[in-house]
Parts: sequence; C-alpha cells; structure tokens
Amino acid sequence: MADRGDVCVLIPTYEEAATIGGVIDGFTERGFSNVLVVDGHSTDDTREIARDHGARVIEQSGRGKGAGKGQAVREGIAHSTAPYVLMLDGDGTYRPADAEALLDPLLSGEADHVIGDRYADMADGAMTRFNGFGNGLINRAFRIVHGRDVGDVLSGYRAFTRDSFERCHPTAEGFGIETELAVECVKHGIPTTVVPITYRARPAESETNLRPVRDGARILLTLYRLAKTNNPLFYFGSAGALSGVVGALLAAYVLAEWLLRGISHEVVAVAAAFAVIVGVQLVMFGVLSDMILAINREQTRRFESLVGSAERPNAGVYGPQNDDARSADARPDGRERVERVSGRSGERD
Repeated sequence: MADRGDVCVLIPTYEEAATIGGVIDGFTERGFSNVLVVDGHSTDDTREIARDHGARVIEQSGRGKGAGKGQAVREGIAHSTAPYVLMLDGDGTYRPADAEALLDPLLSGEADHVIGDRYADMADGAMTRFNGFGNGLINRAFRIVHGRDVGDVLSGYRAFTRDSFERCHPTAEGFGIETELAVECVKHGIPTTVVPITYRARPAESETNLRPVRDGARILLTLYRLAKTNNPLFYFGSAGALSGVVGALLAAYVLAEWLLRGISHEVVAVAAAFAVIVGVQLVMFGVLSDMILAINREQTRRFESLVGSAERPNAGVYGPQNDDARSADARPDGRERVERVSGRSGERD
C-alpha cells in the first residue's frame, strides 16, 4: 500500500495570506511532506508565507481570463510526479484532519476519485443561504442531467489518482473544475466514492474569491455543455423540447388570430412550423445519439474485460474474486456505481 510520501497536497491559492500558513502546517504535522501551492498572482504575502511554512510554491502562468482555479490545478498536476493528489482550497475551511478519510479509499484501491461531502458536517455560518440554495440547485441539476448522485459536486476537498485525472482531461478555467471532474468521472466510469468531512466557516480576516451569481451560472452551463457527450438525450432533447414548445405557442397564436379576428400571420406560421420541425429533429437526434453512446459504452466494457482477462490468463472474464465483486456493482452501461462511505476519520480540531 502507498504511503503519504506518494501523496501531493495540491493547494491552489489567490490572496490567502491570512490562512495558508495554518493550512500547510496542518498537513506537515500529519506527515505530508509534499505540499504544493499554485498561486494565481496574489498581491499579498501568500507565496512568501507558503514558502516559510515549508511548501513548494509555483506561480500560475497567465493572467486574466483562463488564469483561474482550473488552470492552477492542471499546472499543479503537471509539476507533480506523485501518483496520488489531495486537492483543497487554502482558505482554512477544510480540515487537514479529514485527509485520512479522503485518502483511505484511494490508497486501498477502493476508488480512484474521492469527494468530500461538506453537508455531512457543516459549521454554522460556513455557507450563506444564497450559496446553499445555489449549491443545492447545482447538485440537483447534476443528478438530473448526468444521472448520478455524488453528494457534493462542488466540494473543493477531494483526492484522486494521477491516472484518473489524466483520463478526465479537464478544461474548465475557474471554479467549474470540480464540476467537470465529477462529470468526467461519471463519463469514463472512474470508481468514485463520497466521504463525510467537516466544512468550517471562513475566517473573518479572509475574503472569498467566489462570485456566486457569475460562477454559479458558469457551472450550470458547464453541466449542460458536458451533457453533450455524457447524456446526449438530455442535451439535444431539452433543446428540441424548448424549440417544439416555442413553435406550438406560435402556432396557437396564429390559429387564435385567424379564428377570432380573421387575421393571418403567414410569416409567424412559417416560423412556428420551422420551430416544431427543428424540435422534433433534435429529439430524434438525441435518441439516436443516446443509443450510439450506450452501444459504445457496452463495447468499451467488453473490451476492457477482454484486456483484463488477457493480463490474467488464469482468471475468468472479470478476473479474480475481487473483480467479480466489482463487476456486481457495475452499471449495465459500464460505469461504476458511486459509493458513499459512512463514518469519520481523524479527530476534530
């Protein structure tokens, strides 16, 4: 089994001078020597404090658009050779004591991606009502659009293998990186586990970098955009349904005007017919795309099973007993079931 020396504690930061030192100390005191801080051009003393507390610090490349948290995470992975990554924010809201709970399923081989569920133990004042409403909306949207419950899709405290991250190929620029990782795990069938963690209130002297309305809108758009390759029936079907409803409303208006007032709206009628036709075609395209995706997933699952059998000539289709147990938890479409691990690890600060 791997040890803590194989774990890179990755902390993307921006203006976190008030909290970054305590966060780093919390991990080094628990034996994590590989702490990497990727700073997004802070104007305070974030980088200097991080170095003074023993972290390796790199400054994020680029500025302005594209130089957000997502890019910082990708650059951190590129600068690290550790096979396991523990990612969290540097604002002091996540406890280093929860690191073991996140890493245990990863290091034991139970999962390749572990998400910390903030709702399991959220301190008073840790999240505003508005942010709580937005988080709940995004979590529900994720379950509807991508058909899986990963607990807290926006959690910034998670652990994953380097290989699983590279399979995901995330491209999100800012706070959408967590959402994209969750979607890609579902899409590629990466074994994912949810564990309970404590989420603390942000210290009074530390200011948040999150802009709820703007970032929330971007995350919702990311969820919808990624549905194109993970749930095409929803992606094209929702657009087709909207087009069909608009066409039906226009047609109803034209019909009412003609019956009640004797006025014909030829141009509007043509637009209504066009909208209905486009809507029907989009729905049909979504159904066909969903069928193709299901076939592709089934073929991929069979190919991976054959490759596994070839690597283990004395095993069956699913290999030894552990693989049999794992196959029992597999979905028909080839994606692994998301597990929720109960219990807690680590003592409360």
